[in-house]
Amino acid sequence: MSAVVDLHLHTLASDGRLTPTELVRLAAGRGLKTIAITDHDTTDGLAEAFDAAREFPGLRVIPGIELSADVPGDEVHVLGYFIDPGDPELQAELSRFRAGRVDRARTMVEKLAQVGVHLDWERVQHFAGDGAVGRPHVAMAMVEAGYCREPKDAFPEYLGRNGLAYVERVKLTPEGAVGMIRRAGGVAALAHPAYMNDMESGIANLAGSGLSGMEVYYAKYGDDTVRQLGRLARQYRLIPCGGSDYHGMGNSDELPPGEAGPPVESVELLEAAADAARGKR
Repeated sequence: MSAVVDLHLHTLASDGRLTPTELVRLAAGRGLKTIAITDHDTTDGLAEAFDAAREFPGLRVIPGIELSADVPGDEVHVLGYFIDPGDPELQAELSRFRAGRVDRARTMVEKLAQVGVHLDWERVQHFAGDGAVGRPHVAMAMVEAGYCREPKDAFPEYLGRNGLAYVERVKLTPEGAVGMIRRAGGVAALAHPAYMNDMESGIANLAGSGLSGMEVYYAKYGDDTVRQLGRLARQYRLIPCGGSDYHGMGNSDELPPGEAGPPVESVELLEAAADAARGKR
């Protein structure tokens, strides 16, 4: 493990495979000091994570979220930190997004059947449990049914943006995602920017839209990418963030919590930015 901070983690509340309690215990066991629970389109795992963290006084849990957004020909993810999970406007929007996720996954299963991949919708629901259903749950059903070896294998041909069964979701612009997070009392950071088709242009555009940070330290980034992103973060005055993006999906190349993360100073800067945005001094 190379970090004591991991600001990108998922639980069973969205498309992770561990309960919030299990994830907190794993993080504490690996020596982490600060983590952020950043489930997709839901804050439902936060209360349990906070409760579980009481067992580990040396571990801090930051309330977070990950929102998916679209730009022409690409997908952008925006992370939110220090949000207010009880914000009614935020929860109303998230409810709408989660309903759209169910419709989207159902349509994907129907499209898969049209190309000879037959899944039971009930199995997709089983993998989602009470969490927000997403493409990874469809992928896990495909693994179970023998159509691919690992969940990640389902994306290039079937579930990815150019896949045979891809379905658009409820639309949200990156600027809209940043605004949602800020209205909920949080600060926004661009997730895994190196995956964007036009990275530098995308960072430049969002930097002027209220973005506070961007992921520099990411589990699958090499040293050259980290250096390049660090330069861009400094250029656009964005707080360097990062984490493992851990889901526990069972993919052979997935790294555990703490394999990547920003310095402790980044957490302090994010919290100060959130306090300033809420009018605290």
